[in-house]
Amino acid sequence: MLNCFTLILSALRTLRLSLAWGIAALVCGLATGVHAQVPGATVKTDQVRAELLAHAPQGIQAGQTFWLGLHIQHQPHWHTYWQNPGDSGLPTRLQWQLPTGLQAGEIAWPLPKKIPIGTLANYGYEGSVVLPVPVTVGPDFKAPVVGPVKIQLQAEWLVCRQECIPQEGRFELSLPAQGATALHGDLFAAAQKQSPQALAGAHQASVSTDGRTVTLSIEALPSGWRGQTLSLFPVTANVVNNAAVQGQTWTQSWQGARWTAQMPVSDERSESPTQMTWVIAAGPESAPRAPAVEVSTGVSGTWPALATASPSASVSPALAKALADNAKAPTPQSGSWGSLVLALLGAFVGGLLLNLMPCVFPVLAIKVLGFAQPGQGRAEHRAAGLAYTAGVVLSFLLLGGLLLGLRAAGEQLGWGFQLQSPAVVAGLALLFTLLGLNLAGVFEFGQMVPSRLAGWQSRHATVNAGLSGVLAVAVASPCTAPFMGTSLGLAIALPAWQALAVFVAMGLGMALPYLAASFWPAVALALPKPGAWMVVFRQAMAFPMFATVIWLLWVLGQQTGIDGASGLLAMLLCVAFGAWAWGLQGRARWVLSALAWAALAWLTVSVLPAALRETHSNSASSNEAAPRWQVWSEARAQSELAAGRPVFVDFTAAWCVTCQYNKKTTLADAGLLADFDARQVVLMRADWTRRDAAITQALTALGRSGVPVYVLYAPGRAPVLLSELPSVAEVQQALRGL
Repeated sequence: MLNCFTLILSALRTLRLSLAWGIAALVCGLATGVHAQVPGATVKTDQVRAELLAHAPQGIQAGQTFWLGLHIQHQPHWHTYWQNPGDSGLPTRLQWQLPTGLQAGEIAWPLPKKIPIGTLANYGYEGSVVLPVPVTVGPDFKAPVVGPVKIQLQAEWLVCRQECIPQEGRFELSLPAQGATALHGDLFAAAQKQSPQALAGAHQASVSTDGRTVTLSIEALPSGWRGQTLSLFPVTANVVNNAAVQGQTWTQSWQGARWTAQMPVSDERSESPTQMTWVIAAGPESAPRAPAVEVSTGVSGTWPALATASPSASVSPALAKALADNAKAPTPQSGSWGSLVLALLGAFVGGLLLNLMPCVFPVLAIKVLGFAQPGQGRAEHRAAGLAYTAGVVLSFLLLGGLLLGLRAAGEQLGWGFQLQSPAVVAGLALLFTLLGLNLAGVFEFGQMVPSRLAGWQSRHATVNAGLSGVLAVAVASPCTAPFMGTSLGLAIALPAWQALAVFVAMGLGMALPYLAASFWPAVALALPKPGAWMVVFRQAMAFPMFATVIWLLWVLGQQTGIDGASGLLAMLLCVAFGAWAWGLQGRARWVLSALAWAALAWLTVSVLPAALRETHSNSASSNEAAPRWQVWSEARAQSELAAGRPVFVDFTAAWCVTCQYNKKTTLADAGLLADFDARQVVLMRADWTRRDAAITQALTALGRSGVPVYVLYAPGRAPVLLSELPSVAEVQQALRGL
C-alpha cells in the first residue's frame, strides 16, 4: 500500500508541475486585458455594440488617405467619453496594428455633449457615435499579391450609467487591396460633419486677477451663429469648472462679431496652461448642433499657485482632492526609511497570516502529504524547506515585477486583480476539482503521464517542493490578509527596489512555517508513523478542495450571474465524468472517455464563452442590505458630502474572504447601524469583484491597492481609514469624531 501511495504522490507532483505554470500563465495573460473578445469586426456587451468600420472609396493607394472608425452603439442611459472626459471617466483608446506603409492618425473626435452627474459633469457620447481615424498610405505600402489587407485594432473604453464598466475588444477587418470600400460612407460623412473644424483668427483667453475666471474672446465665428447661445467644451482638461451651468454660472455675450465667454476656474484645478484648446458649437450643451469649430488660444495673466502637485491625468479632480486630504493625515512619507520598515514588517506578518486564509488551506494539505512521505532524512527535509521558500519568494518577486511593470505601462491594478477575471476563476475551479478528485481516489495521474516522467518527478523531491511554493502563491495572492493592505498600497507607490523588498518580505512570511518545520526535528518526529491512516487522510483532504470550488463558483456567480455558474458546473461535471471513465478498463474506458471529452469540448467552445461574459448587474455582496447600503460612485459620494452628510464606504469584493467576514460581523452589528443612522451617515459599498477603473483609482488615492478598505468621509475633513479587521468599537470611535 505504501509503494502505491508513493506513486500517487509522484503523480500528484506531476499535476502540480503543469497546473502551477498554467496558473502563472493565466495571471500573466491578464496584462493583455480580461475583457478581450475573439477577434472579429464586432464586439457586443450588455452595454454597447462596437464595430470596426472602413471607408476607402478610392481603394488603398499610395499617396491617398482613407478612414477607419470604431462605431459604438450604446444601450439607453449608457455613455462613453470624449477626449476630455470631464470630472471623471476615461477617453476611448485605439491601438492599431497595420501593415507596413499604413500610418494611423489621431481620432477626429466628434462633437460631445455634457452629461451632468450630481455636482459633477462629464463630456461624452450616448446613442450612436463613430470615432473616425485617418489612415495615410505611404509610398512604401505594398499591397498583398493574394488576399486582402488585414487591419487589427485593440480598443479600450469605459462605459458608464451610474456605475462604470471598463471594457475592451480586439477587432480584425479585411479590406480589398484594389477595390473600393464605401459601404458605410453615410456614417463617416455624418462623423465628419460632427468633427470640429479648426478656426483661424484672433482668439484670446485671459485669467482674472483673482484666478477664479477665464475669459475667452473669439472672432470670426460662423455668421449664422451671431446672437445665438453657444456651447463651450474645454479640450484642455483639469482647468475649468466642468459642471458650470450654461448661461448661469458661466456667461456669454456678443459684441458685433466678437463672442466672449466667462468660464469659472475649477476649485480643484491641477493645470496652469499657457495654451488652451476649446470646441464651440451652437445650441445647449446637452444637445449641441453641428457644425462645430475648434479654437486654440494663448492664455494671458498669471495662474495662482496650485495647492497640491498635479495629479495623474486619469484621476478626476474629486479624486485628486481626496488624495490631497488624505496626505494631510499623519502617515509616513512614501519612500522614507520609517515607512519602508513598517511596510516590510506589515508584509512579513501579512504573508505569515496568509497560511491561515481559507483559499490557502488546500495547498497546506498537499504540503502535509509531502512532509509525511516516508524515507526522507533531515537533509532532504531541509532541502525541501529551502526549495519551497525559494519557490514562494521567487513567485512573489515575479508577481511584484509584473505589477510594477504594469504600473510603468500605465495600468491601474490592485492585489488580487486576477480573480476579477471570470476565466481565471473558472481555471482555478477546474484545478481544485481535479485535485479533489485525485485525492478522493477517483483517478490517478500516473495513468495519464508516461511512467518515465512520473519517475523523474519522484526522484526530484527538491524541485517538487519548489513547485509547490509556486502553486501556494498562485492561490494565496487573492487573499489580502490583515496588515497586507497598507503594505501593498505603499509598495506600489515605492521605488522599484523598495517595492520588490516588500514582496520578498511577504514571501518570507508565508514560507516561514514550512521552513521552520524542515529545520526543526521535533516537527517531523511529531508526525504519525506511515500507515493506513495516510489513505484515509488523503481522501479526507479532498473535501477542502471541493469547498474551495464552491467558493469559486460563488465568486463566478457574482461576476457572470447564474448562467456563468451553471456553465462552469456543467464543465466540471464533464471533467469529473471523464476522469472517472479514464480509470476504467477495456473498451468502456475509451468509449465513455470519448463521450466525456466530446461534451467538454462542446461546452468549452459553444457554451462557456457566453456564460463567462460579465454582467453589469450589481453584485449581491455590494447591495444585499439595500436600501441601507447604496452602490458607491464617486459622483454620488461627492454629492452627499456637498449636501453636508458624512459617507462611510466599504470597498469590498466577492472573492475577498476577509470582506465577507467583516460584512457579516462588524458591519452587521445592530448597535453600530443605529449609530450610523443617528449621525445620518450615508453607507456605500464599492464592489471590486469585477474590474472597475473608478474603484481602482479611489483605492489608489487612499494609498491602498487591495480590499478590504473602510473609509469614513466627512465634509471638510480628511478621510479616516480604518483597519482591515475593524471592530465595532473602532468604527464607533471614528464616528465620535464627526
